[in-house]
Amino acid sequence: MTSMERFSQLAAGKIPDRVPVICNLLDQGAALLGMSIKEYYSKGKNVARGQLLLQEKFGYDSLDALFYVGLEAEVLGANIIFSEYGYPNVGKPIVKDYEDIESLTIPGSLESNPRFSELLECVRILKKESMGRVPVACAVTASFSLPSILMGIEKWLPFFLEERYGMEKLLEKCSQYCVKQFKALKNAGADFVLYTNPIASTTFINRYQFRKLALPWVKRDIEAISDPSTIYFSGGGTIVPLIGDIMSETGLTSFYLCPDDSISEAKKLVNGRGIVIGAYNDIQLLNGSPESIDNQVKEIMEAGKPGGGFAFATLMMPLKIPEANIRAMLNAAFRYGDYAGD
Repeated sequence: MTSMERFSQLAAGKIPDRVPVICNLLDQGAALLGMSIKEYYSKGKNVARGQLLLQEKFGYDSLDALFYVGLEAEVLGANIIFSEYGYPNVGKPIVKDYEDIESLTIPGSLESNPRFSELLECVRILKKESMGRVPVACAVTASFSLPSILMGIEKWLPFFLEERYGMEKLLEKCSQYCVKQFKALKNAGADFVLYTNPIASTTFINRYQFRKLALPWVKRDIEAISDPSTIYFSGGGTIVPLIGDIMSETGLTSFYLCPDDSISEAKKLVNGRGIVIGAYNDIQLLNGSPESIDNQVKEIMEAGKPGGGFAFATLMMPLKIPEANIRAMLNAAFRYGDYAGD
């Protein structure tokens, strides 16, 4: 099967030849092309070329039209700090007080924004070059988590927990921006868009706080997005205790878990109605042995593989992971994820 056929089988409730494998190698594309991180992300064609080469080299089942999370803030006026050792990030916060919330302006057209247009160009190139064989994946940050990028997590947590003045206005603008990004990416050709919401997870808040403060904004975003193929991505936060609420309030049925989430419990909750994506803790790839990597992948597959409806994935893999460990993880995923061999 092609990668797209594997995901299509999952969406249809059928079992593919093997578990689809998502491998989020991002900055590695710059290293493969011999470019600096800053040069690499300056053009959508660079990222597209890097992604195509990485997928061809390692054989996993996705193409990531992803730059860096800070791009969403950059489009709104933030400066980005680039490093040669890893992921670019936002410099100074662009929301520091209520006046900044008032003046925060969402672009009327993302297609004409010079930075976002490069991301859209990346999507178009990947869609064209993959010729329907490998799905193109993108991501947007949910309205409830986006303020952590705009003002910093240390300010956003007390801001929403104390329901300070201006919270509603900031979230309204973030929701508008989230939906606008999602639709622009889909229009450019993205096959899947991850709705990323790490702050609305039990890593940061409890279920009561989630239902009171975050869920109304999740519901608002998803209703406006109106795309049943949307994948709810925990962004590294634990979400299994919240899956039931999300499903009942939004209708979403596909969930990208955190490594600390229970895959078997998530599968029980989804109950064959959608897709569960189990994530490997890729930080362990920095120093893990081939034996430990193999055992960890095996455990994930044993929890998620039976009955189908499951994909294997990583989070955002650090640049310094040795290639031998990337191959060890992928070889184990291909081997233990094989249905035909069963």
